[in-house]
Amino acid sequence: MIDPRRMVVLAALALLALTAGAAAASPAKPKRAAIATVAPSPPAPPPPAVELPAPKVYLFRGAMGPIFSTGMDRLGEKLTSAGFSADVYEFTLCRMVGNRVISNYKDKPAPIVLIGHSMGGLCSIVISEMAAKENIPISLVVTIDPAHATGNVPLNVERFINIFLSDSVLGGGDVVAEPGYRGHYASFDLKENSRVTHINIEKSDDIHRQIVDMVTQLPRISPQTQVDAVPLRYLVPANTLVELWDSGVRLPVRSGDTMESIAATHRVPLWSIAQSNSLPDNAPLTPGQSIIVPRHLVPVDPTAAMATPDGQQKKTNVTR
Repeated sequence: MIDPRRMVVLAALALLALTAGAAAASPAKPKRAAIATVAPSPPAPPPPAVELPAPKVYLFRGAMGPIFSTGMDRLGEKLTSAGFSADVYEFTLCRMVGNRVISNYKDKPAPIVLIGHSMGGLCSIVISEMAAKENIPISLVVTIDPAHATGNVPLNVERFINIFLSDSVLGGGDVVAEPGYRGHYASFDLKENSRVTHINIEKSDDIHRQIVDMVTQLPRISPQTQVDAVPLRYLVPANTLVELWDSGVRLPVRSGDTMESIAATHRVPLWSIAQSNSLPDNAPLTPGQSIIVPRHLVPVDPTAAMATPDGQQKKTNVTR
């Protein structure tokens, strides 16, 4: 007969052996991995500034252009000397050149500038309309005493300037914008200047200088909300050099502001403030009142121009 105490000992030894074997067969519990301390990534450097391509300029003569629109050739030479691609065409080649403008843009997009005198001004609008159908923007259009038949400024034109003589028979096109136009618009009627005629208006060295400046500045202009652009329409006083603003901006009148002080602060002639707001030169202003001031493409160097006592601006070599 087996001793019960021996059976208890044997059972205990068997249980101990089974427990040890199970422990040996079970995989060891993995140790908790240490959490690595990662240094925060340095902030990404700002993206490099994108260099916009230089504008491509197309100029158009009017009727009998080699005789009466030689100012377009001179302007083209000045633009070329400034480093731009600038070609001069007869207005009779308008649609052919328009197709080339569109093809060139599709092949290599670059800001488009169209400048035309007389029938060449009409051509500039025609090409803008052609580009609009292809959803191609036009950066700047300048028409110089365009023909009366010139159409409206289409919506794809970002900046439009018309310099004209409203009493001109050969030109005189008072070009307006299409309804809903949101770009920058400025119109300058020079009919009160007896020294300006249809056949010399496109030859002004002062106008040439300002156009070259504008074309030079186009790639550098910071984005601006077109909703803030106020259209300008001026009857330029006699014997006054035209200053080519491309639109106006609304500003609040501050305490102590006068028409003269606002003109001096913004380096514009007093007559431009008066005409923009349909006010006399000495009209009293109320703080908080909204007033329209001609807008420069880029800020003006305060030391580069001075306002004369009569409110007219003394012209210097200021970049506009």
